[in-house]
Amino acid sequence: MDCPDSIRLDYLPKLPRNRDPKIGCIGAGFIMADCHLVAYRQAGFNPWAISARRSERAQEVAARHAIPKVYATYQELLRDEEIDVVDIAVPPDVQLDVVREVVQHAGHIRGILAQKPLGVNYAEAREIVRLCDAAGITLAVNQNMRYDQSVRALKSLLASGELGEPVIATIDMRAVPHWMPWQQRQGWVTLRIMSIHHLDTFRYWFGDPERVFASVRPDPRTSRKFEHRDGIAMYILEYADGLRASSWDDVWAGPDQDVTPTDTSIRWRVEGTKGLAKGTIGWPGYPARVPSTLDFAVASHPGKWFQPRWDEVWFPDAFVGPMAQLLCALEDQTEPEISGRDNLGTMALVDACYRSVEEHRAVRPDEVV
Repeated sequence: MDCPDSIRLDYLPKLPRNRDPKIGCIGAGFIMADCHLVAYRQAGFNPWAISARRSERAQEVAARHAIPKVYATYQELLRDEEIDVVDIAVPPDVQLDVVREVVQHAGHIRGILAQKPLGVNYAEAREIVRLCDAAGITLAVNQNMRYDQSVRALKSLLASGELGEPVIATIDMRAVPHWMPWQQRQGWVTLRIMSIHHLDTFRYWFGDPERVFASVRPDPRTSRKFEHRDGIAMYILEYADGLRASSWDDVWAGPDQDVTPTDTSIRWRVEGTKGLAKGTIGWPGYPARVPSTLDFAVASHPGKWFQPRWDEVWFPDAFVGPMAQLLCALEDQTEPEISGRDNLGTMALVDACYRSVEEHRAVRPDEVV
């Protein structure tokens, strides 16, 4: 059954009043072509120009999404004084260099939406934030799982107090991501690319933990392609109020499909002193449209499960949210919901996981700051 009248779940992002600001898109890979631009057209945003490492790819994506201008390089794109906002979708190890050039055009560029991870580590993320602050450019980070419908609905349920004090929270991922070629040169995989979604979601739901303990091992399938240290990752977040949050990020998910049938999922569960909520993330079903779900039971309505459902999905619909919150921040002259400054907490938590792995102990995020 749907929600009772007394419980309102705010699962959709706030949209800007003005959707005309011109967006310059740097990068034309999957995340830009199949997620960002699909969502932007859906929301009525205004992608104005695009550039990519391969100009033929930029031309192809521009034609597909009716983008008026294509530039051979992002440096040329940045000189287009009609552009108000830059959407940067490049690998993390080149992101800082791109931002260094973007801030040279602060006269007309007012905002940046940067991919997660924000650079390759906390130190680079801090430098990106510093550069944008110094230039007067509003920086937002594309931590798009915060706009998954079940993640956002749970945040609303937590804020209502219906679950009471959170006691334990878990995310259980059994799914195989599509690793990108650029990841082969990083030496790391899951913690900064996939787990960062879950770590940021825990921060979104509950705030910053006191410490984290992480354990990893290589993923046998990915090891056949390139060396890495953090394929399969597990971690526990400890909060000052006693809450424990944990995720099992299993990107192995069993042998290849010619050995076992596909059995992938992302499930989460939050137990509180007054209620229980559980849900699924539909992303493993992409490109099929598989909406995420939320089921909850609360003391104020004893003996009942509520099961609100929606048509929207994480990929690509939730990608409206990160750009929307940047445009709203520029419109209202406020801090974005996922500002660069806020995202430093997520980057510190990721780096704390790596230190925990190296030193075999629980690590406070402020130890890596």
